[in-house]
Amino acid sequence: MASSIIDSKIFGDMFSSAAMRQVWSDENRTAKYLDIERALAKVQGVLGIIPAEAAAEIVKHCEISQIDWAMLKAKTEQIGYPIIAVVNQINAHCKDGLGEYCHWGATTQDITDTAAVLQMREGLALVEQDLADISASLATLARKHRDTPIIGRSNLQQATPITFGYKMASILAGIERHRERLQQLKPRVLVGEFGGASGTLSSLEQGAMETQAGLMQELGLGQPLISWHTVRDNIAEVGNFLALVGGSLGKIAMDVKLLMQTEVAEVFEPYAPGRGSSSTMPQKRNPISCLYIHANISVARQHAASLMDAMVADHERSTGPWEIEWVVLPEIFCLMSGALKQCKFILAGLEVDPVAMRRNIDLTHGLVMSEAVMMGLGPYIGREYAHDLVYDICRAALLKQRPLIELLAEHPEINKHVSRAQLEQFCDPMNHLGQAGVMVDRVLASLKSA
Repeated sequence: MASSIIDSKIFGDMFSSAAMRQVWSDENRTAKYLDIERALAKVQGVLGIIPAEAAAEIVKHCEISQIDWAMLKAKTEQIGYPIIAVVNQINAHCKDGLGEYCHWGATTQDITDTAAVLQMREGLALVEQDLADISASLATLARKHRDTPIIGRSNLQQATPITFGYKMASILAGIERHRERLQQLKPRVLVGEFGGASGTLSSLEQGAMETQAGLMQELGLGQPLISWHTVRDNIAEVGNFLALVGGSLGKIAMDVKLLMQTEVAEVFEPYAPGRGSSSTMPQKRNPISCLYIHANISVARQHAASLMDAMVADHERSTGPWEIEWVVLPEIFCLMSGALKQCKFILAGLEVDPVAMRRNIDLTHGLVMSEAVMMGLGPYIGREYAHDLVYDICRAALLKQRPLIELLAEHPEINKHVSRAQLEQFCDPMNHLGQAGVMVDRVLASLKSA
C-alpha cells in the first residue's frame, strides 16, 4: 500500500515520473547490487584473486530473477543492511561452496555506495534529457517572440517594455548553465567505491588496487583516488545541483502563475478540457502544473539541506548520517523528475497572447515610457531636471486620467525643445526595447544545438 505522494496510485505521475521511480525502486537498487557483485567476481577471477570456477559460478547467479524478496526483506530487517542478505542468496545458489568467494574483500558500504552512484548515473541521464527538452522549448519561444513586446515588471509593478523572447532567453541562459554544470559534475560524482572495512583495502593482500581499477572499468565508473566512505561531498553536490535546477523551474512556474492572473492574462498553461477548473467557479483556469512544480522544488530544496547534514560523518564509518541519504536522495530525484515533467508540459504548449501583452503595456496610457521620455529630454534640459519634471507630469497624468503624451506636449518647458512627433517617438514602446533582440540572438547563438 503506497503512503507517499511519489508512490501514490493517484498522484504518483503528477509528482514524479515512472522512469525515475524505476531508477530508485527496490528492484533496480537490488539489481545494481548484483551488477557490482558480478563485476567484482569477474575481475577477481581474471586477476586470479579468486578461483576462476568460483567467479564463473558467482557471475551465473547474480540474477535478479533468483532473488527471494521475502527473505531479503526479513534478513535486511534482522541485520540492518541488505547487502549481506543479497550475498547470502547468491552464495546459496552457487554449487560446491564456491559462493563463499562472493563479495571478496568488499564491505557493505562499498556495494551500497557504488549502487547509489549507478542509480545517480541513470537518474542524471533522465534529468539531462529533460533539461535538453526544456532548453529546446525555451529556444523556440525566444526565437518566435524575439520582438514581441511585453511589459517588464519590477516589484510586481510595470517597469519598462521588454520582449517576451528576451524573457524566455533569460531563463534559457540559466537552463544552459545547469546543463553545463551537469557535464562538469559527472567526473566528480560518477566514481565508485571499493575500500573494505576502513577504506584501505587491507582485506586483500595482493591485487587490491588492480581489483578496484578493474571493477570500476567494468561498471563504467571513475576509480576513486581514495575511499570516500565518510566524505560525502559528491552525493551532496548532486542533491544541491538538483535543488539549483529546481530554483530555475520555480522561476518559470512563478512567472507563468503571475502571467495567468485574470487581470494580466498574457500567457497560459496548455489547455485541456476541465484542466484547472474549480468545483464551485466554472470560469476558473488554475495554473495546475505550476502548483506542482512549486510544491516539488520546495521539498527537494529541504532534502538538499539534509544531504549537507549527511556530510557531517564520524570517523571512517558513520553512525547515522549515511542513512539520511537513503531517505532523501531518491525523493529528490523523484520529486525533481515530476517538476521537470510538469515544466516540459508547460513550455511545450505554452499559450502566448501578444495582443494582451500590448494591451497591458498601454494600460497606463504611456506612463511606462517615462524613462524613455526622461532620457530623450536629458540632452535639452539635463537628466536630473528631466527626471523630476517627468515625475511631476506622470503624477498629474494619473490624477487627471489623461494620456502622458498629451501633458508632455502641452508643457512649455518641453514643447520649446522637442516636437510632438519626437515625443511620440519617445512614447512608442517599440522604440524602447533596448538590446533585447541582440541579447536573445546571443543566447540562441550560444546553444550547442544552434
